[in-house]
Amino acid sequence: MIIRAKTKNLFSGKELSARQKENSSLNIEELEAGKTILTSYPRRLVFELTNACNLNCVMCGRNAADFKPTVFDMDVFRSFEPLMDTIEEVTLMGWGEPTIHPSFNEMLQIIDKHDARKYFCTNGMNLKKIQKGIFDSKVDVFAVSLDGATDETNSRIRRGSDINFITENLKEIVQIKKANGLKYPWINFVFCAMKSNIQELPDLVRLAAEIGIEEVKVVFLTVFSSDLLHESLWGSESLVSEIFAKAVEVGEECGVILKLPHIPGEDIAGNQKHKDCFVSWRDFFLGSDGYVRPCMSTPVKFFKYDREKDFMSIWNSPEYQNYRRIVNDELKMDLPCQRCYQSSHCNWNKRESFIQIGEEFSPSWEKNNQ
Repeated sequence: MIIRAKTKNLFSGKELSARQKENSSLNIEELEAGKTILTSYPRRLVFELTNACNLNCVMCGRNAADFKPTVFDMDVFRSFEPLMDTIEEVTLMGWGEPTIHPSFNEMLQIIDKHDARKYFCTNGMNLKKIQKGIFDSKVDVFAVSLDGATDETNSRIRRGSDINFITENLKEIVQIKKANGLKYPWINFVFCAMKSNIQELPDLVRLAAEIGIEEVKVVFLTVFSSDLLHESLWGSESLVSEIFAKAVEVGEECGVILKLPHIPGEDIAGNQKHKDCFVSWRDFFLGSDGYVRPCMSTPVKFFKYDREKDFMSIWNSPEYQNYRRIVNDELKMDLPCQRCYQSSHCNWNKRESFIQIGEEFSPSWEKNNQ
């Protein structure tokens, strides 16, 4: 089974409450009407817990940015509790590794007091430490980034990663899930496809099946510095088509879902700058530096978050209103949106989605003095 990245809709796990359904329906209605001032709350809170990491992946944009480590403030996190029975999901991810935040498990516990689903993306090296928290707090879904089906390939790309350690911990989590008849957590692999690893994608699908993981998601490498230009799959459509076809065949044999990006030349965005973007209606993104941004894949900062302010005044600030007005307007959208590389919304027919060398692609991180 092949699916594409979600845009309007989010992961559908546990049943939403009546309150959540009402807000989500209204949000989609306002989104489709192109409203710039919203009555609805976002459907997702996306929190970048830190921009630091316990790995040093070769392709990470942090290596090409003016990087200053920051950590999400717990008082700020708690200030969002009143929203967690209305929004659909709290997502813990950003530029860094969320599980290294010292209060990661406490955050899961806080969300679990409410109706919102819990999602995070991890490099998998802390799975042992957070295993209890995953089940105690009923994590709905999490993603594990692996960039090879062998330890040699994965550890070359994801420096500091250990595929054997990760897979053993995942097997243990799946075993606990099955032994207790649980539907959660839904787990998927996220694979960053590049020239030197794409041949291993079918084997990664086999590995997912062996572990008991439901899905493998593929994103194309976006190159931020010239030393990785040789790894870009831009211009390699025939190779991509061949490997994707093999991976799909394996997925059908093993019962693993494949979430694949469009092959260049086949993206539904056609000649648009990017696919229709719904992020500034659907998601509220807050970085570990305390700044509100439209999404994690832009250097644009709206303003510093102020927890003393009413949330709806922030959600309908002039910055948000303007962004909703211009984000899908080819003539008015800002430069980062014109060269969008966000995997769900970018146009894979465009070179800019694959190559961002010499462009401002990340925020200028300031030291957190809180």
